[in-house]
Amino acid sequence: MNVLVNPDFPTGASDADWRVCVAPMIDVTDRHCRYFHRLLAPKARLYTEMITTGALLHGDVARHLDFNDEEQPVALQLGGCEPFALADCARLGQQWGYDEINLNCGCPSERVQKGAFGACLMAEPALVADCVKAMQDAVSVPVTVKHRLGLDYDESYGFVRDFVGALHIAGCRVFIVHARNAVLKGLSPKDNRQIPPLRYEMAARLKADFPDSRFVLNGGITLAGHARELLDGFDGVMLGRAAWHTPGVLSELSRMCDPDVVLLEPGQVVHAMTDYAAREVAKGVPLRIVVRPMLGWMGGRPGARHWRRTLSDPKVLGGNDPQVIEQAWEALARNSD
Repeated sequence: MNVLVNPDFPTGASDADWRVCVAPMIDVTDRHCRYFHRLLAPKARLYTEMITTGALLHGDVARHLDFNDEEQPVALQLGGCEPFALADCARLGQQWGYDEINLNCGCPSERVQKGAFGACLMAEPALVADCVKAMQDAVSVPVTVKHRLGLDYDESYGFVRDFVGALHIAGCRVFIVHARNAVLKGLSPKDNRQIPPLRYEMAARLKADFPDSRFVLNGGITLAGHARELLDGFDGVMLGRAAWHTPGVLSELSRMCDPDVVLLEPGQVVHAMTDYAAREVAKGVPLRIVVRPMLGWMGGRPGARHWRRTLSDPKVLGGNDPQVIEQAWEALARNSD
């Protein structure tokens, strides 16, 4: 069968779907979290935590890269600044079955800065272009970049336009734009998610100036209705902390974007997570790790406080009995009657 591919997009990118994405979040979006999010949002694009090139090239590859087939489409986010190392890691990611390789150019943490990658890479667009080119030469899946709008307090459009332009010349066609600056000194990673002002209009200028590329908007998106409105101007939206604190927003947005896709009922999600937890506990994974992403799911419903308290109680979870999830659901259902 002949497949028509848009020549402006790398292989595999022309028919990929970035409308609904869940952001890479360190210590959050592990494989258990992604499995849960997939149950809520069948077509969302899920991202790993940022994994450094050093961790893959000198550590336990399977521990970092193993994932459940049900998670796909799933993207591997890499942190690094050396083209050859990133190419090797991108190759590993494709071999492991990831659908996309994403380069982190947005993290402002001091630890990441010491490694000379993350947001500080925005000051070196030629190096980032070399990294992108090296990864593209190594894999056939899309290579994408997640970046900020600027560094510190420089809010000039020219800075981010030239950064994106250098990567565009290198062949990158998918950009995930956290629509804030990254302040490298004086603000914590948490403050960097809240204090620098959001500038969606500048992200929109990028989309207008690079019409053959896809732009996914990230930053300050917490409500499904707002996210759906933003899709009128962007190729996708990426939810971060909202997906962690109020994961039900993923189901809401999925229903708006794909009304014909049948979503699981909450009880079905509970049963699926109970079965999944049983398999993971049998492998030696503590139950508390599996249920962490579920804590905020029932927020706003009668009995939500009991739900959260049950699934975060060390004594309750200490027995590693997956039926705790079902019991918490039954208790919540009784409170809802």
